[in-house]
Amino acid sequence: MSIIQHNPGTPGQRFLHLSKRKLYKNRPERSLVVSKIRGSGRNCYGRITSRRKGGGHKKLYRIVDFKRDKLNIPGVISRIEYDPNRSADIALVVYRDGEKRYIPCPRNAEIGTKVVSLNSPMDNFNAGMSLPLNMMPLGIPIHCVELHPGCGAVLARSAGTHATLVAMDGKFATVKMPSGEIRLLNPKCRATIGEIGNGEHFKQSLGKAGRNRWLGRRPRVRGVAMNPVDHPMGGGEGRSSGGRHPTSPWAQLAKGLPTRKKSKPTNAMIIVRRNGRKVKKG
Repeated sequence: MSIIQHNPGTPGQRFLHLSKRKLYKNRPERSLVVSKIRGSGRNCYGRITSRRKGGGHKKLYRIVDFKRDKLNIPGVISRIEYDPNRSADIALVVYRDGEKRYIPCPRNAEIGTKVVSLNSPMDNFNAGMSLPLNMMPLGIPIHCVELHPGCGAVLARSAGTHATLVAMDGKFATVKMPSGEIRLLNPKCRATIGEIGNGEHFKQSLGKAGRNRWLGRRPRVRGVAMNPVDHPMGGGEGRSSGGRHPTSPWAQLAKGLPTRKKSKPTNAMIIVRRNGRKVKKG
């Protein structure tokens, strides 16, 4: 894959940079899509709780298999598709018994690539193969990692990301996250070998504001451009920076304030945080 730049026949194409990849152009598998109700950043009372969301093109949700619990039955990738609900592409796998499932598409996967989920160790480790952590070699890149056995993958699912299996002892597996965080996991947690595809996603430039609106992202107004009545950083003479530490409209400190709860149960499994600091135990 590569990033392509269009000949600017229109103003919207002048700064447009998109990744070039061969994707299936027809409609998705009908049995694996459901309708998606838009929340537009609102809670159950209809009040906006997440700003700058709304509009956008209508989407169907693709049901992606993050558990990979179809064991010991080989499958073949029949096509690779675009998924509007995530940055990574998805691959339609047709298993030997005829069942079809979507999985996040691994890097360098092509039509005809074989994938399988196993519960026993293997000699050859191919991209797209799903195994428990205690049956993988150390140092191998992995993605779609479970946080708890059987709960489904929640870690390393974005385009171009991968985690690394660093160490293994009797009780825990040590995994380095894409953020640099090093944490302990249950060795029975499943993961998929390889790296997620569409690694050039972060290099893309949408080129115009309208393409952001198609994705459901509304305009963002800087706090320093507002009036004092609208934002704590607003007001001032000329182009003022606000004169205080960056905050949200509700005076929540930004740019450096830790937001992770100290009472979160999985905090005890973190060895090194993503800022490089070791966690003090006891």
